[in-house]
Amino acid sequence: MNNPQEKTPLLTILKELALKQDAPFYTPGHKKGQGVSKSLKQLMGRKIFRADLPELPELDNLFAPSGVIKEAQNLAAKAFGAKKTWFLANGSTSGIIASILATCGEGDKIILPRNIHQSAIFGLILSGATPIFINPQYNSDFDLCYTISVSQIADVLQTHDNVKAIMVVSPTYHGICANLTEIANYAHKHSIPLLVDEAHGGHFSFHSQLPMSALEAGADIAIQSTHKVLGAMTQASMIHLQGNLVNPSRISLALPLVQSSSPNYLLLASLDGARQQMAISGEKLLTHTLKLANIARKKIKKLEYLSILDFIKPTNTFTDLDITRLTINVSKLGLTGYEVDEILHQQFSVTCELPSLQNLTFILSIGNNLKDIKMLITALKQIKQYRKKEQNITKINPSSLPYSPLRITPRQAFLAEKKVVSQHLAINQISGENICPYPPGIPLIMAGEIITQEALDYTQQIINSGGIITGISDESLETLQIISN
Repeated sequence: MNNPQEKTPLLTILKELALKQDAPFYTPGHKKGQGVSKSLKQLMGRKIFRADLPELPELDNLFAPSGVIKEAQNLAAKAFGAKKTWFLANGSTSGIIASILATCGEGDKIILPRNIHQSAIFGLILSGATPIFINPQYNSDFDLCYTISVSQIADVLQTHDNVKAIMVVSPTYHGICANLTEIANYAHKHSIPLLVDEAHGGHFSFHSQLPMSALEAGADIAIQSTHKVLGAMTQASMIHLQGNLVNPSRISLALPLVQSSSPNYLLLASLDGARQQMAISGEKLLTHTLKLANIARKKIKKLEYLSILDFIKPTNTFTDLDITRLTINVSKLGLTGYEVDEILHQQFSVTCELPSLQNLTFILSIGNNLKDIKMLITALKQIKQYRKKEQNITKINPSSLPYSPLRITPRQAFLAEKKVVSQHLAINQISGENICPYPPGIPLIMAGEIITQEALDYTQQIINSGGIITGISDESLETLQIISN
């Protein structure tokens, strides 16, 4: 084996231990599948439980790696272009929280886009940092947000001191990429680290026709959901570090706070396997994925009742679009995205990643094939028969909502006494809960912000259209939690 990237140190030892005949007087309680229920065994077989092992000596320790985990993480760092990489068994959520904890403390300021994922809010709660939110540019045609620009960040830094970090989402859920090179250069001139929520961009490092990765653009920390676009198991992610602005020991100290002390080795081993797959065959696999994406885009453009988010001309705000992410506007059908999603799922066995009021977003990855594309196109052709008179769907420009400034910090809102009041009494009060459509997990109203009628109307429309709202104590929205005075 001449190429070190062909090795899978963690995956290999896990396989050996799974096949080993021993007397297991250790956790988990099913003892290599011997005690697992019949129904689980019928669903998953015995093999997966044989590999469901704890921190045996041969398997190393995730929070103090010195053996196969350390070796596997070093190989991942090299493959993804990082100085240091940590495996995450609790999703990118844990990596985002840890990156904030590693760079910000009580009272420190951090710049973020207002369309940040709720995991960053959790990081603010735990760290006590004060967020300085920037409203990203809004696309009214597709009713979605882009990213933030270096000029917006510069404006913030002119009026705020004690800024300890900048966090950017790139790519967005819809594949829109920020101008990270300019942002990184500007941040570094002020000795501020750039943290990038790159959950949906783990594949960028492995093909020249994809957007530049966050690390290549100069980011100090990049958090990637390896399970979202590559071949790892759900909940398996990575956090990558480069440069000298963030002390790696701070990340190592933060990660045990947000991950189990009994991490699942199936997840960790899947990261090892996914890294090997991409390091060896990534370009070939992604060439096929890009071919499928182009086939799909060409055929969708021929359907006059649909619009697809296409290549974006680079600006100072965004630089590229991941074409493996298909965002389709369905408003010409007179249906909401939620309605179209239900029809596609129930009638045609085609399921999107993200429905919203006007759009459906589909993720194409190395796991898709031509049959999938044919099923998608066939379903989109058939969806025309469900067409209705066009609806007047409310569009809310995020910059019109009272996103900034917060009346109190997320941590203060989390710890504050709260009371439940009827909806009409909650208007113009400080929210005590995050009102958050999921996916994508971006709060419409954040704990600590003022509750407005416009935001509630938009939330109600999402609920009426079949969307799911998380974070609320009353799903009917008849009552809301507010901060007690």
